[in-house]
Amino acid sequence: MMKFRIAMLILVAALCICNAVGQSTATAPEQQRKTSEPYTGDLSIFESPGRDERLQIDRVMDILGIAPGKAVADIGAGSGWFTVRAANRVGREGVVYGIDINPEATRYIDQRAQKEQLRNVKTILSKADDPLLPAGSVDAVLLLKTYHEVAHPETLLRNLRPALRRGARIGIIDRNGNGEDHGVERDVVIREAKEAGYRLNEQYDFVKADKMDYFLVFTAGE
Repeated sequence: MMKFRIAMLILVAALCICNAVGQSTATAPEQQRKTSEPYTGDLSIFESPGRDERLQIDRVMDILGIAPGKAVADIGAGSGWFTVRAANRVGREGVVYGIDINPEATRYIDQRAQKEQLRNVKTILSKADDPLLPAGSVDAVLLLKTYHEVAHPETLLRNLRPALRRGARIGIIDRNGNGEDHGVERDVVIREAKEAGYRLNEQYDFVKADKMDYFLVFTAGE
């Protein structure tokens, strides 16, 4: 009887140790950093004259491989400033998803696409941490002046992965900041993307003329 009790005590102790080890090695929950409030004001402010040249948007699209027939996601699309430019680039055989968490933005883009006769634009009213894109649907993604508003960026990037086609490129254009001042440090973006399973391929600073600090290009890791 004594031997049985000792054996049971040893078994219980072993189970406790296993549980402790399992808890210590489990993936830590994502820590929420400071973020800026998503913009909900007048969407026409994004249409400032000369922005194409300041941002060198044609060069941005070249780097992301946006070409006729491609599928593109504009996450945090706002007024659709980039959405319509990408739509004109990909042509009738391509598609551009204008994605935003603000229903006013998706309605605005729908009306704009109709007015400009862009039948290759589809809007998605997304979740804050999930773009709700179909699986295997996109060749390129751009978050333009949006990343600093994402409260759970690693979750968003993980939820984005199933939508990416082989070789898809993800661009992030933003400015340095502390998260709540409409900017987020370049190194923070790189670290968060890496933790979400992405690899930094290229980085540029030619967007500085539009008061941005960096243009980062990622691909999903194997």
